[in-house]
Amino acid sequence: MARIRIELPAQFPFATEVPLLISHINYQAHLDHVQLLGVVSEARARFLKSMGYSEMDVEGYGIIVADASVQYRSEAFHGEVMRIELAATDFHAHGCDLVWRMSDADSGREVARGKTGIVFFDYAARQKAPVPAGFHRHFA
Repeated sequence: MARIRIELPAQFPFATEVPLLISHINYQAHLDHVQLLGVVSEARARFLKSMGYSEMDVEGYGIIVADASVQYRSEAFHGEVMRIELAATDFHAHGCDLVWRMSDADSGREVARGKTGIVFFDYAARQKAPVPAGFHRHFA
């Protein structure tokens, strides 16, 4: 099976920091893979909020996570603060990829990288929606 390779952009327009709580840690005493996606989801919500949006309202449309992929680089532990950087890339008619990198804020050690495919959704009509123009302009 081929390994996932996530290519990172040259720069990220957004970064936030999230401390790892005991609830993020598994029985092996490091960041749990399921909890990692929860930390990334928190960063995604902050990313949208920084532009005046929420996951349920990006210029009238919500977002749906269509897919996610992760490439692990190192362990992370309780009490460490993760710096999560995000960028929107690979736009298409109904969505884009949110590419991210998670690193230890103190040392810079990369913990993981990944991408989350999002699709814009009109919940009233129960169908996919076009990428909102104002959202797309943030990354042009």
